[in-house]
Amino acid sequence: MSSASIELLGFAAAALTSLCWLPQAWRTITTRDTRAISLWTQSLFAAGTALWLTYGVQLGSGPIILANTLTLILVLTIVTMKLRFG
Repeated sequence: MSSASIELLGFAAAALTSLCWLPQAWRTITTRDTRAISLWTQSLFAAGTALWLTYGVQLGSGPIILANTLTLILVLTIVTMKLRFG
């Protein structure tokens, strides 16, 4: 597999795994219903995502940086909503 193909594979994976958080973030923003969301789980996930982002930056890996930047934004939105609306 060529280097370009591997990068495209990484970006496709990044898009799919990051965008899966979009429906939850959208629902949380529009309904403000956070009762079923675990703050502990979302916080740990955000911390892990931040570490993955740092790792990606250190490697200079575009797919890792993109995936974890998008995911971190969405998960932090959910955490913020959870803190604000309980």
